[in-house]
Amino acid sequence: MQKNVWKSVVFLSIALCLVLAGCGKNNEAATTTNSGSDGAAAAGDEIKVGILHSLSGTMAISEVSVKDSEMMAIDEINAKGGVLGKKIVPVVEDGASDWPTFAEKARKLISEDKVATVFGGWTSSSRKAMLPVFEELNGLLWYPVQYEGLESSPNIFYTGATTNQQIVPAVTWLIKNKGKKFYLLGSDYVFPRTANKIIKEQLKVEGGELAGEEYTPLGHTDYATIISKIKEAKPEVVFNTLNGDSNVAFFKQLKDAGITSKDLTVLSVSVAEEEIRSIGVDVLAGSLASWNYYQTTDTPANKTFVENYKKKYGDDRVTADPIEAGYDAVYLWAAAVEKAGSVDVDKVKAAAKGLEWDAPEGKIKIDGDNQHIYKTVRIGEVQSDGQFNEVWNSGEPVKPDPYLKGYDWAARLSSGS
Repeated sequence: MQKNVWKSVVFLSIALCLVLAGCGKNNEAATTTNSGSDGAAAAGDEIKVGILHSLSGTMAISEVSVKDSEMMAIDEINAKGGVLGKKIVPVVEDGASDWPTFAEKARKLISEDKVATVFGGWTSSSRKAMLPVFEELNGLLWYPVQYEGLESSPNIFYTGATTNQQIVPAVTWLIKNKGKKFYLLGSDYVFPRTANKIIKEQLKVEGGELAGEEYTPLGHTDYATIISKIKEAKPEVVFNTLNGDSNVAFFKQLKDAGITSKDLTVLSVSVAEEEIRSIGVDVLAGSLASWNYYQTTDTPANKTFVENYKKKYGDDRVTADPIEAGYDAVYLWAAAVEKAGSVDVDKVKAAAKGLEWDAPEGKIKIDGDNQHIYKTVRIGEVQSDGQFNEVWNSGEPVKPDPYLKGYDWAARLSSGS
């Protein structure tokens, strides 16, 4: 009896040790994931980074080319010796135009692939799906697309425009130059709805008028009813926040309805050179867009960027604002890593504060307070060659103001009420 009891005690002790050892390993793994230390991301002579974009689905029309520019930047940096003397190795994943998939792939890249950072996303829904993952695991996301603002995360660098660097100045310019009666058309998700909420507040104080407001699901292709509503409302401006291939359907059906840029001003904030290729110059000529970069932007760095992009991917390819912002993100991260002497997330964030770079769009700088970028605002008109003629710019880089603290009329928005 005593012998059996003794055996049981021994077995229980062994089992307890094994459980504790396992817990220790799990805790150690969790600590490694969350610490942001160099770890496996910079093992040996390589540094792994994640590339996470929609390579399939409705957003692939826009995101594939951003992935291409990020890969080009990695190749260029590697050709010059890499970062900290190590080769950058991209781990590419497909977000598939599905927001839960973006969150799932982000977790995989950080937890399993142990990447040092991730470059990716396009829609705000994809970014908001990834945000809690990056904050939980202390990962680092470089997000390359203009967005609706009212956000700032310690684990995201925003290399596209925030609202005061695209939408707000575009509305002011339109009211002064094209008309006060606005029709708001957008895809039904975070960015268009928040952007239009901001626009409606701005119209109230700048003498504008709301003629109508409509939203359609991403991937929507039948705009006949909405175009009829636009005709009936007779706006002077359509402010377009549609995303993805819905733009192809809308603009082609607008033309089929006999409405051209001579009849109606349409300004888009998600239609750039890449989308013009898909929609067609004959359909878009004369329409407007608000961005921070065009392929025609006249800087020495842009001349080299465009030449290299076409050489790598083909003469028929074009550059565009998000493509350039994705390219910038890789170089800014690499510069921050070199300055920090480490890929540790917290060290990289500290080193990135105030970093400047002569980007293809011109001089840019990381704002240390909110991890957004100082950017020049540009409004362009689509020409017959598929390129933009810049009709207005802000003259100098604009300090990012994601919560619109510099605008009295936006106080209610900034407070979240």
